Amino acid sequence: MADTPKTNAMRLLDRAKIPYRVHTYEHREGQAVDGIHVAQMLGQDPAGVYKTLVTRAGREFYVFDIPVDRELDLKKAARAVGEKSVEMIRVDEINKVTGYVRGGCSPLGMKKQFVTVFHRDVERLETVTVSGGKIGLQIEAAPGPLLALIGAATADLVAERQERE
Repeated sequence: MADTPKTNAMRLLDRAKIPYRVHTYEHREGQAVDGIHVAQMLGQDPAGVYKTLVTRAGREFYVFDIPVDRELDLKKAARAVGEKSVEMIRVDEINKVTGYVRGGCSPLGMKKQFVTVFHRDVERLETVTVSGGKIGLQIEAAPGPLLALIGAATADLVAERQERE
C-alpha cells in the first residue's frame, strides 16, 4: 500500500528483503482493537493472527507471540525462557519498553530486540500475521524468515482451552 507510511517493523522487513503483505483495518484513533475482532475484519483465521505480549522477570523483558484467540500460560512462558516466573508488564510501561503502544505492539522493530518466543503452532502456518507497529496495521509474512530475522524461538505457550458451556 503506497499510502501507508512505513513503520519500524516494515523497514526491518524491507532491509532484510523479506516479502510481506500489509493489511489495514478501521479503528478509532489511539484505541486498541482486540485481536479476534482484527482477524474477523481482515477475514483471517484467528489461529494465524498472533498478538505480541511483553513480560518481565526481574529486570529482563521477554516477548511472546501467540494466536489472538488464545491465552498466554505464564508458567509455560517462563519455562520457555529459562525463568522461574514471568509477569505481564503494565499497560503504562508498553511504550517505554518497546516504543509501541498497546494494540500496536509488534515483535519487529522494538526499541531493543528482546528474547522472543512464538507459540509452536506458527511452524505449521504458511503465513503469520502480526502487528505492523501501529493500531490499524497488520503485517503478514512467512513465519520462517520472520522468526529468523528476530532470532525468535518456538515453544508451547498457550493455556489449555477451557470448555465454555
